[in-house]
Order: sequence, then C-alpha cells, then structure tokens
Amino acid sequence: MRILRVALAAAVVTAAWAVVAGLVDDGRGPRPLVLLLLLWVLVLALTGWVLRGPSPRHVLVVVGLAAAVVQLPGLAHPPLTSSDAYRYVWDGRVQLAGVSPYRYAPLDDRLAGLRDPVLFPGIGPAQRSGYLTEPVPTDRADLAARARDDARTRINRPRVPTVYPPVAEAWFAAVAAVTPWSAGTLGLQVGSALLAVGVAVALAALLRRAGRDPRHALWWAWCPLVLLETGNGAHVDVLAGALLVAAVALTGTGPGRGRRWLPGVLVGLAAGVKLVPLLVVAGLSPVLRRRWWPGLSAPLAAVGTLAATYAPHVAVAGTLVLGYLPGYLLEEDAAGRSATLRLLLPAAAVPWATAVVIAAATLLAVRGASRRPVTTASVATAGATSYGVLLLATTPTYGWYAVPLVALAVLAGRGEWFAVAVAGEVAYLGLGVPGLVTGAWCTATAVVLAAGLLRRRATHAAARRSDGSAATTSTTSATST
Repeated sequence: MRILRVALAAAVVTAAWAVVAGLVDDGRGPRPLVLLLLLWVLVLALTGWVLRGPSPRHVLVVVGLAAAVVQLPGLAHPPLTSSDAYRYVWDGRVQLAGVSPYRYAPLDDRLAGLRDPVLFPGIGPAQRSGYLTEPVPTDRADLAARARDDARTRINRPRVPTVYPPVAEAWFAAVAAVTPWSAGTLGLQVGSALLAVGVAVALAALLRRAGRDPRHALWWAWCPLVLLETGNGAHVDVLAGALLVAAVALTGTGPGRGRRWLPGVLVGLAAGVKLVPLLVVAGLSPVLRRRWWPGLSAPLAAVGTLAATYAPHVAVAGTLVLGYLPGYLLEEDAAGRSATLRLLLPAAAVPWATAVVIAAATLLAVRGASRRPVTTASVATAGATSYGVLLLATTPTYGWYAVPLVALAVLAGRGEWFAVAVAGEVAYLGLGVPGLVTGAWCTATAVVLAAGLLRRRATHAAARRSDGSAATTSTTSATST
C-alpha cells in the first residue's frame, strides 16, 4: 500500500502530462497556458496526497522511478514551446567539426556542410544562404532585424552566433558526440530527462540526510515546469540546477565537508551553463566573520572556475567569445522586463532599482551566511532567495529560467518560490495577453512576501514561547530550591 499510493499518483501525473503534451501543439497562447495551469493544480494535489501517506521502503528507488516515468511523455514529442534545443544541437555539431560556436552564425555559408534536413528543412548543404556573419548590432532596431527567425531553419536567431557559456557548450558537444544527426533534439531531451531524474534522487538523499521526508523530492520530479522544460524542452538550465544541487550537497560543517572551495567550483561550473547561478555563491560566503578569508574561498573558486572555462574559447575565438551575449542583454533590456518595478517607478529609474534589489538580496544572503553555520538548508535558502529575487526583479518571459530555483526551493523547504516558477510559465505562454505578465509577476511577489512575513511571525512567536517556557522552568526550579 505504501508504494501503491506513489505508483497511482505517478500514473495519473504521467497520463495528464501525456494529454497536455498531445494538445500543446501551437507553442504559446491561451490553450497551452490553461492546460499547463490545470496540470499544476493536479500535480500539487497529488503530491500533497502522496505526502500524507506512509513513506515506502527503499524510498530513493521509488522516487527515482516516479521521476523517470513522468518524463516519458515529453520524450515522445519534439520541443513544444521553444526552439532552443535546435540551437543546442547545432552548437554541439559545430564544435565536433572543430569550429568555435562563438565565431559563426548558423546561416553562415562557411558552415553549409553541417546542415541537415532536421535543422535546416528549407536549405541544403549545397545551397547558399547568401549570409556571412557580421558583428552584433548595438542599435535595438538593427538588432531586432538581425535576431529574427528564418523559415529555412528551425534554429532561432540563425544570423547571430551562440549566446551560451562554455560549460553549456561542452554539454552540447558531449551529447552531439553520441547522437545521430537524424535524431535531432532527442539526444538532448533524453540527457535532460536523465539529469532531472538524477536531481530528484539527489534531492531525496539530501532531504533524508537532513532528517526530512525524502518524498518531498517529488515536488521537483513532478513539477510541471520541470516536465515541460527538461525531457521535452531539453533546456540547459537543468544542468545548472544539477550542479547547484551538487554544490549544496558538499556544504556543511561536518567532517570532510568543510572545504568551501569545492562547492565554489561547482557553482562556477553552474555559472558556465547560465551566468545567473553565480549568485548562489553568496550563501557560501561568511565574509563578515572575524576570519573573513575562508569565507572568500567559495566566491574566488567560483569566479576562477568560470574564467577557466572561458580560457580555451578565448584562445580560439578571442573577443568573439561573448558571441551574442551583448545583443541578448540588449534584447532583455526591454519594456516587458522588471514589470513589477515599472508599476512603481519611472522608466529611467527601473534599471537602477533592479540592480539595487538584486544587490540587496545578495548582501542579505552573505549576511545570513555570516550569522549561521554553512549547512545544506542554509545555503539552499540563501541560494533560493538570491536566485528568486533576481527573477522577481527582472521578470523574464522565459519560464525555464526558474528550473534551478525549483531544486533550491525543495532543498530549502520554501514552497513559496514555486509561485515564481508559475509566473515565469504564465509570462512565457501568455505573452501578448494584456496585463497577464505583470499580473503574474505581481502575484508571485505577493506570495513570496506574504510567506516570508508569516514565517517571520511564526519564528518570533516560537522564540517568545521558548523564552516563556525557560522563564517558567527557572522560576519553578528556584521555588523548589
């Protein structure tokens, strides 16, 4: 009966996800959004139902199987809501051909021999696109024209080089090395699904080590965002999440876990996948203590590791190593970003306010790390706060950015951060619906603030009860004496 409850819930989640994946054929819009929100409601209810029952034996195996089976429907479809995986495949292929992905754009005729019908259904290796890579424009209008899609290829932004950092590129090359060209994105989808399952098992093990219910890892394994963006979307953010979980696992003050430079290295590798995870190192940085130098070991290791991952590409591509990153940052500096702050401040003040909010959250994480032992829970809490505040402050319209946040939230036991994951998906799928993006991010901000306030009040109330109990015990002891 213990396993039956988990098996039944996993079967229902798998069936529901299969239905949603079969109906989401138009990428973005009202129907995919409504279907995904319904899946969220179902998953939250079923996971809560499972956690109310008894824990099964061999719980890590059960969690792993429950995480694996729900990934299968996503593998049966090509990426549903994003074309990023096609760029991943291309970048891996280019590297295996001995070319830096930061040097040439996919439509560049100098790479024509790498084209195939899966990635380039409208142009073959023997045909000329007429395009040669040019410097990334600095004007927003020119940038928009350069970054537009092309019907001849499934790769997005085919006229600009890649934007992804070196560790992500290494992942693309590794998967491309074992994936036939005809398989398209399937190799990356399988790899991402395996990473998601591995993260689920790691979360369960870490929760058990901390004396918590390991079944809480199902909050990650069955999360609709994880289902959509890993085994189906193949987004590289799951690799960043896996590295962050590994970094958190190596933290603590017990024997053999006191070297903070190794978690820093893992955070640096995660930043080499997506730059945002570098913020998580704040939770490993107790630099405000008297012995401040050891507190800098993790940040220095993280920054050094990130620099080291770029070094080989700098040697090959020189200043081109930034690829499309400057253009991408210019794209992101658009009216839809920092949506909540734009409701309160004039447009000119929004970038500054965004930077201040992110810096304040990072400093608070450093302060928290300086006041308490560096443990799995404390680092996960600091990491989730830093990561989540950045997303709340910048309000990106890409739901998969929150994939690492979901893992950190599970480890920290901070379920309010799931509101950020929901908001990101709403912002992406519901783009174009007036007021929906701003409303989603405002709601997520309200949920996080309310949860923080309630938790603070509960902590203070518990402290007062503890003080009262201690005073009563002292009085009773004195009277007895």
